[in-house]
Amino acid sequence: MKGLSRAANRAIGRAMHDYGMLADADRLLIAVSGGIDSLVLTWILNHWQHKAPIRYEILAVHIDNGFDRETGDRVAGQLQQIGVPYLVEKTEFWQRAVAAEGGKSVCHHCSRLRRNHLFSMAEEKGFNKIGLGHHKDDILETFFINLLYAGNISTMVPRQELFAGRLQIIRPLAYLEKTDIMEIAETAAIVPVKNPCPRDADSKRQEARKLVAFLSSLTPRVKSNIFAALSNIRQDYLLNS
Repeated sequence: MKGLSRAANRAIGRAMHDYGMLADADRLLIAVSGGIDSLVLTWILNHWQHKAPIRYEILAVHIDNGFDRETGDRVAGQLQQIGVPYLVEKTEFWQRAVAAEGGKSVCHHCSRLRRNHLFSMAEEKGFNKIGLGHHKDDILETFFINLLYAGNISTMVPRQELFAGRLQIIRPLAYLEKTDIMEIAETAAIVPVKNPCPRDADSKRQEARKLVAFLSSLTPRVKSNIFAALSNIRQDYLLNS
């Protein structure tokens, strides 16, 4: 596939197979923020439709939170270039999040509103899966955020069942690193749309990112080892409350 190296293609296929992400007749919403990750995921799933031994339907959805009305148009332009059916949903989620709790936990409220809206759209339109553009680095960073700031051992998972299995979240890029995503975007001529959110810089995630980068500088296999450890839990050697 043009724009996708053999190694990247293999990693995506392995993640799909390991976690049973796609099946025949699936209907998949792709949550597109406009960032490089979600656009690359959209591009990959669009091209895979032409070579996969199964048939599945995709619809790219961008939720405009109400920061900047031009952002939705720019995201739509990228989706048109990729050549996928898409929908831009204009909302006032940012204003509602700011108003909640006197402005406390704005990011939490905004994220919850977006997530619930996606769930509602999937149900109303008959989609059984939602595709998210999170990759290996996101999974590792989330692990450290939860470990350091929330006091628990957890992270994003490549496939997650919700509502008694009626809806599934899948992350086909789970085995790719950010550098892989950037390479695909460059060769596929994908241009990210800047996030207009005034709180786009997540300080906790930035700190976790620096920590992962520092650990990786010690030995090249750190990321792979931590990622493998997340599915190799020895519960007998963890503290019990």
